Amino acid sequence: MVINDAIQLTVIVTLFVSSYIFYKINVSFCCLLILVAVFTTRNTLVNLASMAIERYIAICKPLRHSQICTVRKTYMVIGMIWFLCAAPDITDLFVILATESLSFFHGSVSCLRQNLFKDPILLHKRQAFDIIYFSLVFLTLIFTYFRILFATRAVATEKMSAQRARNTVLLHGLQLSMCLLSYISPSVQLLLNLIFPGQIREIRFANYLIVYILPRFLSPIIYGVRDKKFRKYFKMYLLSNRCSEKLKKVTPKHEQ
Repeated sequence: MVINDAIQLTVIVTLFVSSYIFYKINVSFCCLLILVAVFTTRNTLVNLASMAIERYIAICKPLRHSQICTVRKTYMVIGMIWFLCAAPDITDLFVILATESLSFFHGSVSCLRQNLFKDPILLHKRQAFDIIYFSLVFLTLIFTYFRILFATRAVATEKMSAQRARNTVLLHGLQLSMCLLSYISPSVQLLLNLIFPGQIREIRFANYLIVYILPRFLSPIIYGVRDKKFRKYFKMYLLSNRCSEKLKKVTPKHEQ
């Protein structure tokens, strides 16, 4: 998730900055950036579902967790995620390669998806795949949340672990709802441009922050701040005036 978000943010920032500096860029380079941005944005949804399933297995089927969630199978799942998310848009690339002339790819264009994939059929296909992916991830999160919730109530032991898993899935749901903004943002942005025609750049910047940047801030919260050891040392560095003395006390001698 962290690597995927880092790639996504790097590409999105590159696209956003280049649109202000150059306005138009080479079509081939723009196509590469757009495809990577789409892959990684869609990967976020499927990653959320995969991690929710892993939490479900850890809480509801703890004896089989070590057998199911192996390193080898994790790599296989990551590869499957990238394939499933990349395949629909790779076909779009084949379509424009077949329909556009070679000179089109040597030209320059304002780097927006609608300027590259102009065929209305491709737009409908993308919307259909987005609905399918979102629906499957949403159902997965609902299923795993309630199964973990029932496990929390039924089992007397490891309640704290189950509660943390349930809260993690809830945060995944919040992140999923924020990712949903990327599906409705083009329509909202178009409406705002009609209402405030003189504020187009400001609207684009606000849309960029809310839709693409803000949801990615949840990953450090979910996997960083909620970790007990990380929170302990974070408070030590941030709040304590004697952090160096405390670090000397907790650090083993062989590590000093």
